[in-house]
Amino acid sequence: MDFKGWFRTLAAPCHPLTILDDHSRFDLCLEALANEQTLTVKVQLERVFERYGLPDTILTDNGSPWGSDRTHFYTPLTVWLMLLEVKVVHIRPYHPQTQGKEERFHRTLKKEVISTRQWRDLADCQRAFDEWRIVDNHDRPHESLSGDVPAEHYRPSLRSFPGPEPKQEYPSTAILRKVQQGGFISFRGVEYSVPKAFRGYQLRLIETGREGHFEVFFGRNLIKIIDIDKTEKVLPVSPVRV
Repeated sequence: MDFKGWFRTLAAPCHPLTILDDHSRFDLCLEALANEQTLTVKVQLERVFERYGLPDTILTDNGSPWGSDRTHFYTPLTVWLMLLEVKVVHIRPYHPQTQGKEERFHRTLKKEVISTRQWRDLADCQRAFDEWRIVDNHDRPHESLSGDVPAEHYRPSLRSFPGPEPKQEYPSTAILRKVQQGGFISFRGVEYSVPKAFRGYQLRLIETGREGHFEVFFGRNLIKIIDIDKTEKVLPVSPVRV
């Protein structure tokens, strides 16, 4: 998932959001958006998930709104995806070749659509995107697919989309703490910092077996490890990079 660099129309800038299936190169999303904000992207992801189901993993770069640098491991968008049990994997900084299929897709999109004329507005762009997406998915042979088209190889996910606001589920005996506005949880009279993106959600604490050490989870995702004796974090846990 990535944004193709924005370009101008006569009315407003266009920010194309693209999502490709890694296996088949099937284009699940090609949307002419007005911005790259979290809510804008989330609305498009809801539509994609409703139509095609949930992926196991989404690969993104380290830009907004996905994150993630050392001070912003998580964002509201990636936390929402984690709540849906979708793993977010980030490329290493300055290694765009990790998203080579997206980069190639963007070059072709720019050459065959974006650079061909002056665009009136976002609706004008979207009409052209929709037409081109059909051709790319169903008519254009791909060398990497032995001359097949992406639609011949793509299959929707068997994981259905549960809705935009899935509930957190933890065992009744779990030790839970709610993340406060400032980005912290309280445990045994001490406050521990956690990423602000989790504010309002419940985190689960599990004792590790090492005295005073607790793992902090959001769903199945390990967020950090705390040492209640030293009142400081022992191990920050960042998103996966490839």
